[in-house]
Amino acid sequence: MTSAFPRQTKVEYSPRERADLTVSGDSRVDALDALSSGTAQSILGALDGDPKTTSEIAKRVDTSIQNVHHHLRRLEENGLVEPIDTWYSVKGREMTVYGLTAEKLVVQFGAAEQSQ
Repeated sequence: MTSAFPRQTKVEYSPRERADLTVSGDSRVDALDALSSGTAQSILGALDGDPKTTSEIAKRVDTSIQNVHHHLRRLEENGLVEPIDTWYSVKGREMTVYGLTAEKLVVQFGAAEQSQ
């Protein structure tokens, strides 16, 4: 039996070239907290090059789907990954496809703009 939904469409996606993250004394460092996990770093590495579903990421980084969901949520909240498409499993379940928001992340400590 064939599905009414396309299983995997070709993903036309290009992350922007660079994302800047400024950490100052009075700002929250949620993004750095999200990045401090080895699992989160592995997830970002797995997404480098090609977008992937949660289950594909879990296989690639050798962890549970629940753990990947947790880290993807934190990375998404901080603007480091984003959902870019929806694929369907053989059983017709929706699977979100995630990609990096930028190819490079630049972290700057201090004020974003210094007044003179």
